[in-house]
Amino acid sequence: MRTVLSRPDFRLLFGGLLASMTAESILLLALAVWVKDLTGSDGLAGATIFVILAPRMLAPLVGWFVDRYPRRPCFVVTNLATALLLTPLLAVRGAADLWLIYAVAAAYGLSNLTVGAVLSRLVRELVPPDLLGEANGALQTARQGLRLIGPLAGAGLYVALGGWPLAVVGMAGFLVAAVVVGAPGTTTRPGTSPAPHPGPGLSPVPGTSAGSDTPAGLPADGVGHRPRWAAELLAGLRHLVDEPALRRALLGYGLGSLVMGFTESLIFAYVDRGLGREPAFVGVLFTVQGIGGLIGGLLSATVLRRVGELGALAVGVALFGPAALLLAYPNLWLGLAAVLMAGLSLPLALVGLHTLIQRRTPPELLGRVAAAAEAAVRCPQAFSIGLGALVVALLDYRLVFASVGLATLLAGNYLWRGRHLSPPPGPPAGPRVPAQRRAPEQRQGEVDARTRTPTRSGAVDHDGVARVRATPS
Repeated sequence: MRTVLSRPDFRLLFGGLLASMTAESILLLALAVWVKDLTGSDGLAGATIFVILAPRMLAPLVGWFVDRYPRRPCFVVTNLATALLLTPLLAVRGAADLWLIYAVAAAYGLSNLTVGAVLSRLVRELVPPDLLGEANGALQTARQGLRLIGPLAGAGLYVALGGWPLAVVGMAGFLVAAVVVGAPGTTTRPGTSPAPHPGPGLSPVPGTSAGSDTPAGLPADGVGHRPRWAAELLAGLRHLVDEPALRRALLGYGLGSLVMGFTESLIFAYVDRGLGREPAFVGVLFTVQGIGGLIGGLLSATVLRRVGELGALAVGVALFGPAALLLAYPNLWLGLAAVLMAGLSLPLALVGLHTLIQRRTPPELLGRVAAAAEAAVRCPQAFSIGLGALVVALLDYRLVFASVGLATLLAGNYLWRGRHLSPPPGPPAGPRVPAQRRAPEQRQGEVDARTRTPTRSGAVDHDGVARVRATPS
């Protein structure tokens, strides 16, 4: 991880993302706590996360957009728009304004999807292939590490001052991210050498794809027919289906996500009915989860080098199983151990998935593939979150936690059995240090000395200078 952070271009991107990820970690849980406080409903609180994930259904359109426009300006514009979209939260006063929170959550979910697709391409361009695991591990370490303070700070800020400071902090974080990444002098040193974009801003040359003079969708030689608009939108999904390792990853992780989303509503029932505590205590659990996420992020690059991308994904999904089983019994210490394990599982799964996508996808498709993969994972999760909001009101939450644990263990086993499709990449290559060149006068002196000293016939010295033949006596 130290190697990739030594790169100035990636370090600048990392700094900007740190600001936006801080805003995300404070907002995500606090919005659900805000809804719970206004309505008293566990289901409506869990539905907040569902609303954030619902825009994933627009992933093909978002990915197509990202692949057509330059990445850095797109990243900056999206963060500025996100800051603006948070302003309606300043008008929330009571339960009658619940629709405002949901509207902001949906808009935030769409912008989050866009940033994720842009980020996948930025990392691919800034980092060489052998450092992709380290780069994704560094980002996940920061994201999960912020759970140590973000959720607790967000919940505490809401309890102390109300909802409007959350909006202010969120807007500040996204504005800082846009300024840092969009600052003049920020350069892109691609690991894959993409072609430069033909013009400034967000306007590609009409009839061509971004960064190329070839019409979008045509081969490099320009021969062929331009695919239909729908085919361009679905190109990312088609690549996920055709590539064996990606197909298995999406099937296994998607099936796991189909039940993992139940926990978004179940955790409120666990805290309320099981532990008998206030909803804000969920922030404590998320902070403990952040400790696990920090550990998982630090270990992710090592695990990926040992078992490969699919293996790391399998370990992450499988670890969620025992965590859910422990939460089936309402005990504070068991609950802390469970959320710690759940936090450990998340970065392992995400680093494995993201690195697999970046290594198995052509650069010109990466935005659409990343967005389609996000949708393939998050849409089942969004469905399960919405269903979980109903299930938590009808069934015993302990029974549902046990079912989630068993299902994720099965999904992890399915992924583990396919790890041969993405063998371990091995350790990153160390930097090459060029040999020191001798001064011309020193080399000439060595040649003169050799011409005076007989050597064996036909020998060549280590500098590539032919040695003279010895004169026989």
